[in-house]
Amino acid sequence: MATVEFYDVKTRAKVKIDEKQITKVKMDTKSGPRYAIKGKTADGRNLTKFVGAADWEKLKYPVAK
Repeated sequence: MATVEFYDVKTRAKVKIDEKQITKVKMDTKSGPRYAIKGKTADGRNLTKFVGAADWEKLKYPVAK
C-alpha cells in the first residue's frame, strides 16, 4: 500500500497516511480556488495538505462532497 506524507501540527511531525483515507477537496475562496488533499490520522483527526491545481488534477483520489 502506498502512503502520503502530511505534516501534523499537533504532534509537530510528519506522518504517513494510507491512500484509502485520502480525498481531494477544492475550496472556493475570495482570492480564488484552493486545491487540497485531506487525510485522517489513526486517532481520527483530519489533516490537510495544499497542492497546486495541476497536481490536484493528476491525483486519482475521490473528490469529497
